[in-house]
Amino acid sequence: MKLNELSDNPGARRPRKRLGRGAGSGLGKTSGRGHKGQKARRGVAIKGYEGGQMPLHRRLPKRGFTNIFRKTYAEVNLGRLQQAIDAGRLDAAKPVDAEALKAAGFFKSARDGVSLLAKGELTAKINISVTRASKAAVAAVEKAGGSVTVVAGRKAPEGEGASKEAKGESSGAEDAGAEA
Repeated sequence: MKLNELSDNPGARRPRKRLGRGAGSGLGKTSGRGHKGQKARRGVAIKGYEGGQMPLHRRLPKRGFTNIFRKTYAEVNLGRLQQAIDAGRLDAAKPVDAEALKAAGFFKSARDGVSLLAKGELTAKINISVTRASKAAVAAVEKAGGSVTVVAGRKAPEGEGASKEAKGESSGAEDAGAEA
């Protein structure tokens, strides 16, 4: 068998429908789309329309919850820190913070802060400041002779997420108990 003798099985490839090629073709004039209307036009996608019946996506109950105050952190593993130090992208002698990690190419944006995780092995002594760190990561850094400083990340806007006690307000039940 030669390459020029290869071919598909009979009936495996069907010719495409050629629309709008005259009345004798069976698909001329309106090209099988009927007369006028939205569906006769190009680029129409009437998704979820069930002919006036209540659509399925409106019949089913809502599910789930999206927390608009959720924080997303740029995660950094100890193994990647060690790789960057070995490659010379990160200087272990200088303090390591979000700016140094960004310059080393760990992430484009620190988002709401940097989270230090314990995946991988760290042998270099580093002083790192992050927004949050796992207990195992802190233990691994301290075992290597370094230190971890947990600093506050981006603050939430005033009035969001703070409890009444934190704002200095108290409820009426506590006041009534204090007077009695």
